[in-house]
Amino acid sequence: MAYDLITMGRIGVDLYPLQTGVPLPQVTSFGKFLGGSAANVAVAASRLGRATAVVTRTGEDPFGEYLHQALRDFGVDDRWVTPVAGLPTPVTFCEVFPPDDFPLYFYRRPKAPDLEIDAHELDLEAIAGTRIFWVTGTGLSEEPSRTATLAALAHRAKAGTTVFDLDWRPMFWTDPATARPFYEEALRHTTVAVGNLDEVEVATGVREPHAAARALLDAGVELAVVKQGPKGVLAVNSKGESAEVPPLPVNVLNGLGAGDAFGGSLCHGLLEGWGLERIMRYANAAGAIVASRLECSSAMPTVDEIEAAVAAGAVL
Repeated sequence: MAYDLITMGRIGVDLYPLQTGVPLPQVTSFGKFLGGSAANVAVAASRLGRATAVVTRTGEDPFGEYLHQALRDFGVDDRWVTPVAGLPTPVTFCEVFPPDDFPLYFYRRPKAPDLEIDAHELDLEAIAGTRIFWVTGTGLSEEPSRTATLAALAHRAKAGTTVFDLDWRPMFWTDPATARPFYEEALRHTTVAVGNLDEVEVATGVREPHAAARALLDAGVELAVVKQGPKGVLAVNSKGESAEVPPLPVNVLNGLGAGDAFGGSLCHGLLEGWGLERIMRYANAAGAIVASRLECSSAMPTVDEIEAAVAAGAVL
């Protein structure tokens, strides 16, 4: 099968409170959702009609079974999602305090199964053949996932579009100060880098958006996408083209997952061959739609929903 997008990295179960503005100790009811950045990006692109798959690992437990079923229900190929005996499927809780406070609590100990992805088990032919291959910074945080991620990137050798989601989660690193060399190595093998201001600073040592975009290009990518929060998003490519697009007005319910919706729509726009500004407006709209909803994976918008938001200039 030919894939439009294969993602590799984090997966887990999101348990989100069904009561907003309530501290976690007082929450009495939760919703269960597919979570994890790599899984969510695959879901977001699938919702837009793309053939997607994810490379990851779960626990050999009921939550792992749930994730397989959820991926299939969303139209994401789960053939490369394998169990790890003895490690529990990760669970993530959040608190929801709109519009801008969404604390996350990760339960990934003693070790997350998705960090047990092994280079010897990768389908390198499929990775080389997919139109877009997507990896994350979390995948670099521990072995054997680190070696597997870099091996997959090296084998692909920038065939097609290869996206590095900088995905900086310092709590996943034993020593966060050691991260930059691994980020630099990954950048040498990728064509697109995506990250917010904190993430581009980890990767390049530079925080100012335009300087960070230039540093990412100098590191070897062809397109740098820098998310600036309330200032919108900046995209700069190696041809000298740039686009800076403001955020779409939205009543935020839960900001978590908006970046993954952005990523899935970014992939869709790249596959369509759109110009930078159109891609950024489309991806911004997708992220805003998810921010207006409680859940992440099941909140990923359709083409019609995104196009309506772009046309209206706001999430209605």
